[in-house]
Amino acid sequence: MAIERLVEPTVARDDIEEERMEVSLRPMSFDEYIGQEHLKRNLKLAIDAVKKRGDGTTLDHVLLYGPPGLGKTTMAGVIAHELGASLRVTSGPAIERAGDLASILTNMKDGDVLFIDEIHRLRRAVEEVLYSAMEDYKLDIVIGKGPAARSVRLDLPHFTVIGATTRTGSLAGPLRDRFGIIHRLEYYKEPEIEQIIKRTAGILKTEIKPEACMLLATRSRLTPRIANRIFKRVRDYADVNGDGIIDTAVAKDALKLMEIDHLGLDPADRNMLRLMYENYGERPVGLTTIAALTGDETATIEDFYEPYLIQLGLLARTPKGRVVTEKGRKHLQNGENVL
Repeated sequence: MAIERLVEPTVARDDIEEERMEVSLRPMSFDEYIGQEHLKRNLKLAIDAVKKRGDGTTLDHVLLYGPPGLGKTTMAGVIAHELGASLRVTSGPAIERAGDLASILTNMKDGDVLFIDEIHRLRRAVEEVLYSAMEDYKLDIVIGKGPAARSVRLDLPHFTVIGATTRTGSLAGPLRDRFGIIHRLEYYKEPEIEQIIKRTAGILKTEIKPEACMLLATRSRLTPRIANRIFKRVRDYADVNGDGIIDTAVAKDALKLMEIDHLGLDPADRNMLRLMYENYGERPVGLTTIAALTGDETATIEDFYEPYLIQLGLLARTPKGRVVTEKGRKHLQNGENVL
């Protein structure tokens, strides 16, 4: 049985009731957006160029990729705001048929921005319709069936597609080639995460001490979404067990209650490392075997467990499988001292 994770970088189902708050925390401009300086400079240059030309051309299609929770959706909103354009939001799995995409595209206006999250999960039939829409701003649709079927080409408004994916390698080559601007979002630095936590505290009108802010930043896996989620839970703890002010003592107690250790690992991370080491020692372990041990899907392990564990040097990928490193074994041996 999979363990529910507080540090899950994707949007959890339990966060649905907090969706409005999540949206309110999103920055709306490059000045408000913290981190990703290289990406912001390049995007700002492209947007300023489009505005300066003023000839009706639109921004090149943009592909943002990288681990979940780093701000791809937020950046799409910032781009649309900086362009002064309307933003339409959808996702790859939500567009089941080519007709669904046609309905979205025909209702757009010149200059609009279409954000497609998890774009690598688009169906092949939908992708083929999107090719001509992105390149020629034409929509080819088939009316009728059998011998009476006929193809109709419709003109579309000039729009910009922003695609987001955690798996750029799973994106079809012809689709990837139609993006003029392709950028990877990197993990944040701890000082940047501190700024994000301070900003969130200000929006939510919660007082947090500088030392506590630094502590939460070290436990947030260098990911803004996780930083905000942990902050909200620590704020709950401070409201219930204190005067609502988050100081170091309150933060430590809340983090211990959530079992998030000094590296940002939660019980699910430690459980996977422990099961691998106890059952296989220093031998490589296959991905499907790890999935069987933890009760998770292989995609979950690849997307949500591995990247951060590998970045920390606790886990290594080899041609024969995954191996718990010496650093990972020492972390497990520390036991309760890691909290």
